[in-house]
Amino acid sequence: MATHDGTPIASARGLVKTYGSGDTAVRALDGVDVDFGRGELTAIMGPSGSGKSTLMHCMAGLDRSDAGTVVVDGLEVSGMGERKLTRLRRDRLGFVFQAFNLVPTLTALENITLPLDIARRPVDRAHLDAVVQAVGLADRLGHKPTELSGGQQQRVACARALVSRPAVVFADEPTGNLDSTSSGEVLGFLRRSVDDLGQSVVMVTHDPTAASYAHRVLFLADGRLVGELTDPTPDSVLAALAALRPSAGTHAAPAPVPAASRGPR
Repeated sequence: MATHDGTPIASARGLVKTYGSGDTAVRALDGVDVDFGRGELTAIMGPSGSGKSTLMHCMAGLDRSDAGTVVVDGLEVSGMGERKLTRLRRDRLGFVFQAFNLVPTLTALENITLPLDIARRPVDRAHLDAVVQAVGLADRLGHKPTELSGGQQQRVACARALVSRPAVVFADEPTGNLDSTSSGEVLGFLRRSVDDLGQSVVMVTHDPTAASYAHRVLFLADGRLVGELTDPTPDSVLAALAALRPSAGTHAAPAPVPAASRGPR
């Protein structure tokens, strides 16, 4: 089961990221302070261009911020060289993206254990069995990706992200290419990985239904953290998103949303 000892699994302080320069510069992150709870599923939402994917990429060491610090599982990511970053991403982080990124010539089981094989680490059979049971594909492990549905392929990708016992899994629109039924399968698995396996997951999504699977939803607008919800429902997420949209033709501040906390719930 997930444990909540009050220590965040990942944190950022003063995070700034700008793309371009001069008049065309876009400040994707504008001094973000955020903590992601250990043993929680956290969703990140916001309008297009709000900085949600940039935040996740900087947290995961896939992109470098211009200023600020990122700490993941006690390690300062923002100051790491490329070699240490590569080792961190291989050994401590899991990734799930819209594109399933499965190797077509490998079976589902071989795709799941691929990160361990690349790292030349032994497979913990008990943990593998627990992940396979949670993903619900025990009877499909010998099948190639082309023999699996989209939802099944994404669940294989989720299992692959979990099998190496990462400190945190980062998921960028993991259900963006799936129908509603397959989305429910994948989101249910991600939530069970937290509740049953003690995993920590950070997920970027634009879908209020997907966000309702999270323990906590963070909202970004114009590169800033502007609110949060705990125990979200699709309706409460929709209402919060609507509150972020200023009135047409004005540049008014977003309507109030519960203030983002500086620590995990």
